[in-house]
Amino acid sequence: QVQLVVSGGGLVQPGGSLRLSCAASCRIFSFYNMGWYRQATGKQRELVANITSGSSTNYAESVKGRFTISRDNAKKMVYLQMNSLKPEDTAVYYCNAKHTVTGTDYWGQGTQVTVSS
Repeated sequence: QVQLVVSGGGLVQPGGSLRLSCAASCRIFSFYNMGWYRQATGKQRELVANITSGSSTNYAESVKGRFTISRDNAKKMVYLQMNSLKPEDTAVYYCNAKHTVTGTDYWGQGTQVTVSS
């Protein structure tokens, strides 16, 4: 079992920055690939970025160059640094952990990110 606790959402003006954090409680953090997903009102949940246990990263085209995902295996944390935020980034953001062997998914609670002037 993995529990994920998300923090860092909020209201920001266009062009601003936010950092999301996700704390994982699990025995061996390196057994999990980690990701951030988002779901805007009326839309399906979509992948924002993910990072493997070896720290290889992948980003949605819409956030490339603006968002950075990172992980700290010692602290069992994953982060999403979001810069140059746009109104279309407004969504509920979710942290995800996927076991590298079983493929089992775990989800944290969502955090609202609102980009508006």
